Amino acid sequence: MSLAQRWIKAAYGGSNWLAPLYPLGDLYRYLIGRRAQCYREGNKPVWQAPVPVIVVGNITLGGTGKSPLVAWLSRWLVQQGFSPGIVTRGYGGKAPHYPLLVTPSTDPAHSGDEPLMLAQQTGVPVVADPQRARGAERLVQQGCDVLISDDGLQHLALGRDIELVVIDGARGLGNQRCLPAGPLREAPGRLACVDAVIVNGALQRPLEVSSVAMQLVPQRWRQLPTGQHYPLQPLPFALPVHGLAGIGNPQRFFNTLRELGVEGEMHPLADHQPFDEHVFQFTPPRPIIMTAKDAVKCQAFAPSDSWVLEVEAQLPQAFEDWLANRLSVLTQRGCTDG
Repeated sequence: MSLAQRWIKAAYGGSNWLAPLYPLGDLYRYLIGRRAQCYREGNKPVWQAPVPVIVVGNITLGGTGKSPLVAWLSRWLVQQGFSPGIVTRGYGGKAPHYPLLVTPSTDPAHSGDEPLMLAQQTGVPVVADPQRARGAERLVQQGCDVLISDDGLQHLALGRDIELVVIDGARGLGNQRCLPAGPLREAPGRLACVDAVIVNGALQRPLEVSSVAMQLVPQRWRQLPTGQHYPLQPLPFALPVHGLAGIGNPQRFFNTLRELGVEGEMHPLADHQPFDEHVFQFTPPRPIIMTAKDAVKCQAFAPSDSWVLEVEAQLPQAFEDWLANRLSVLTQRGCTDG
């Protein structure tokens, strides 16, 4: 187990060996609070888009399920008659210029893995830019009438109308301490200020705020080299397999595979880890199962017996009704302001 993996386990498990870092966590919490105050008081500039902005983020490190929620929001907004766009930092990519309009054929080395995955999954405009306000402005120029800021909770230079925070139901807030003493990017009290807290999976640790339940539901298998889809059952590949996941919480993916009857050797990788042919040199050779996020990085060189498990978020009707009402109010206000 690497040092990073040990730290994650300790931060979410409440291990006492992180106690010497508590003063640093308190300092981080103070600095983050001061920074937010500067934006609130107008000491730092905030760009407010002329269209509604929905921020999807979290206050913890590690994967929580933000990207599936962003994809769900994009599809749902299209169904409601909107023309949404997604703005993202483009973590893991280095583009020759910004803002970068991400298409399904963009080089993942330029866009990063998650923006490319979202472009392929949703078909809506996706812009990567470390300066999110600049990227959001590009989306408005593209004709988007609702913006989704992916992992944008702490990027306060972009104004927002709706804040959605995703929490992993199994991990919760861990030891409830800020970095580096715990997994929190912001203090737990931040949850009381957002518009909705969405819990991915069964809530196993109590929260002090009400929440919305979200489930990530497996939909189909996709053979990576051909793009052909297959139903979940019967399994279209032989067992055992090599499962790999370069995401924030690989164990969640491996648990899903086992629930589907997929057995084999599981290989957790670092989040956003770059891929090359050497990643697939497993012994003995077996079918390889991966996430959609990993698949975008290896389309050109993955072995022929490589498979992707495609999942989609599911949310309750009450949340859809609430969101539709909020957007109706925002759009009516925009017409009045205009």
